Amino acid sequence: MHQHAGRSALVVGSCMTPSPHTIELTATLAEAKAMQRRHGIRHLPVVRDRRVVGVLTDQDIANVESLATTRGATIFVAEAMTPVPYCVPPSMPLSRVVDRMAREKYSCAIVSDDDGDRVLGVFTVIDALRTLDALLKAGSERDASTPR
Repeated sequence: MHQHAGRSALVVGSCMTPSPHTIELTATLAEAKAMQRRHGIRHLPVVRDRRVVGVLTDQDIANVESLATTRGATIFVAEAMTPVPYCVPPSMPLSRVVDRMAREKYSCAIVSDDDGDRVLGVFTVIDALRTLDALLKAGSERDASTPR
């Protein structure tokens, strides 16, 4: 469970899934699928020379595979990824991140250092739900302990 300092101080870095797992732009889709299965993840930041250049989701993979006409052809991550992913610094207020994700229908935000040179984590819709759950439970516990 993620720890939260307080509602006013809630930043995306405190709610993200730390993500040491990235995939190179030149990798194959088969390699990406194997990595997702091995680590139980659905979002892979795509890097070139360690710099974020895209994001590959399980949905991206399914979409490309459903359109593939040549069986057995090698498909590369670059062909399936979403270029120009939504990247944010860990200090960005969580409210701004979830607002944009909802408006743009993004399934994740890549959390990177200020230069975009290093992936620090991924904030997904599942992370948002976990955070909401923790806040709701904390609110219920406060309400239950307040005398009436």
